[in-house]
Amino acid sequence: MPVIQYAKFGGDLESGHAPVPSPGPGELLVKVQAASLNPVDWKIQQGKYKTLNIPAQFPYIPCSDISGEVVSLGPGVTGFSVGDKVVSCLDHKRGGGLAKYASAEVRFTTRIPSQISPIEAAGLPIAGLTALYSLQEAAGIAIPSKDFQGTILVTAASGGVGTYAVQLAKLTGAHVVATCGSRNIDLIKSLGADEVLDYKTPQGAKLQTSSCSKFDVIIHCAYHRPPWSTFEHVLTRKGIVVDITPASESTTSSLKRKFDKAVKLITRQEAIGSLVPFYLTPHTSGIEALVDMMQKGKLKTIIDSVHPISNVTAAWFKCTEGHATGKIVVTL
Repeated sequence: MPVIQYAKFGGDLESGHAPVPSPGPGELLVKVQAASLNPVDWKIQQGKYKTLNIPAQFPYIPCSDISGEVVSLGPGVTGFSVGDKVVSCLDHKRGGGLAKYASAEVRFTTRIPSQISPIEAAGLPIAGLTALYSLQEAAGIAIPSKDFQGTILVTAASGGVGTYAVQLAKLTGAHVVATCGSRNIDLIKSLGADEVLDYKTPQGAKLQTSSCSKFDVIIHCAYHRPPWSTFEHVLTRKGIVVDITPASESTTSSLKRKFDKAVKLITRQEAIGSLVPFYLTPHTSGIEALVDMMQKGKLKTIIDSVHPISNVTAAWFKCTEGHATGKIVVTL
């Protein structure tokens, strides 16, 4: 089968051929119709996860977010049928998304209804789950609920995660503030943000709203994290910052924040806020929840661009630039 692959860390994307996978126990063989790109894809290419044995081997077929049609079932698989339309999150170690067929684990796969297109569905797994779990698990907010009465800030709100996070934050009942570039302000307002800050303005850089609101939760989607003091000045006393792109310094900063808070507790000083590094662990239940909200019209995928597999290099380059509005999708 035709595939897109690379042969080493830092290697170029190349067209190639590979055997059609044979689905094992707990797996489905999916004919891929669409795949969405995420920053983790080019980070794997650059070798940022090689200490975790990702990828497991070369040549490597990148991309983990796929949608398509089930063409065969692995031994003992139940709950799916040949012909089902599905969305799945593939294992990063094996990859496989930029290929005609992919072997998908049942535990990371769910059916999609006919009213959701393969392109819309392909955007959901990593970006959608990151947005969902950063609010649900890291911040402890039920979605949907309308019971949360606080204020949530989403930074870099026009990106893949940010566009989902704004919509999901609004479903909690929160007052939602977002940051993005000036060209995307109207879009982010249309997704439910009550206030939008242009991050290039002095006010936006300081995360200061016109009402000088304090934030209970900040979902930080920007790749670069500003000094803690930027957050501390706009957080409520028990506010948290969920960093969805944590590097090693984010974990170090989180530990330092805990130490600083302990010192302030001992010395009876007031400690402001917590930093929570976020690492995604996919679950089918989360993908099912996202699909259900999309089916009910409560959530949508914002598409930056759609590229045929023959133009995958342009899609990949656009992803590495980091300025996409929503999701970049490759069709097969």
